[in-house]
Amino acid sequence: MKKFAWLIAWLCVFSFNSAWASAQLDTSIKELQHAWAQANYKTAEKEQEAAFKALAEQARQVTAANPGRAEPMIWEAIILSGYAKAKGGLGALKVVEQARDLLLAAEKINPLALDGSAYTTLGSLYYKVPRWPLGFGDKKKARAYLEKSLQINPNGIDPNYFYADFLLEQGEYAKATDYFRKALNAPPRPGREDADEGRRADIRAGLQQAEKKS
Repeated sequence: MKKFAWLIAWLCVFSFNSAWASAQLDTSIKELQHAWAQANYKTAEKEQEAAFKALAEQARQVTAANPGRAEPMIWEAIILSGYAKAKGGLGALKVVEQARDLLLAAEKINPLALDGSAYTTLGSLYYKVPRWPLGFGDKKKARAYLEKSLQINPNGIDPNYFYADFLLEQGEYAKATDYFRKALNAPPRPGREDADEGRRADIRAGLQQAEKKS
């Protein structure tokens, strides 16, 4: 009986610690999300590189503090992608390679984490990064990843936006228009109003281009 009671006590402590760690991670992820929205949509272009660089270090620390969890790896990759965009030039290619590697590792841990956001971000990287010999860009992989993200989260604002943006780049204007409209009508994300506001501005700009060309 003593051994059984000890086991129950140990399980209770383990459960409490796991719940506490999960709550801490959720808080850290929300902080990264809001900081990303601030850096991406509310920060002057000339100041974005420094903002994303500092945020990338913060994200790295969250990832290191939560080994084996896909969520912080995905957000670190998203932030690194923003840093690469703000940085520009050949130096940005090493940063996006880091982002890609984080996403591929996160996919192996939990491909469904954050509603398949690893696939959404991988898809966006593969169509935005230059092709070999400069980078790892690959339109076929981009399409496959983006379509996979839509299978997981068919009504999400980001999967529909990035797929629409990819289709616009590929000259598939009518189809892009459909997905931009679907993204615009995506349900709001509670707690992410700042990101939704900025993303809808992106969507409207893309939709205007697609409608003009379709």
